[in-house]
Amino acid sequence: MPTRDSLVSKSERLGASSTKAKTMDEKKKEYFHIIRERYCKGCNICVAFCPKQVLVLKNGKVFPERPQLCIGCRACELRCPDFAIEVHLKGEKPAEGRDSDSVDYTLPPEAMHG
Repeated sequence: MPTRDSLVSKSERLGASSTKAKTMDEKKKEYFHIIRERYCKGCNICVAFCPKQVLVLKNGKVFPERPQLCIGCRACELRCPDFAIEVHLKGEKPAEGRDSDSVDYTLPPEAMHG
């Protein structure tokens, strides 16, 4: 049967190793939001689904009032019916692709390659 001293030293060892792992692996990640205001209709869905209350509505449009609290869950992005919000890790470049601003919708889709 283990003695009290062996249990204490073992728990101290576990506590020290878990603290070290936490500081090395869990550096606070920071996120930023891309808001397409012209697509946002102010439906409040993203605000309601944000677990950290990062988002608010200002003048009928979504606004990241407390971005430092964002955990990067992307619930707002995934629930937005108008694709008006994106969440990205700071320091990471958003994927290059076609934005709706760069597409000429007067042309047929087969004319837009490359």
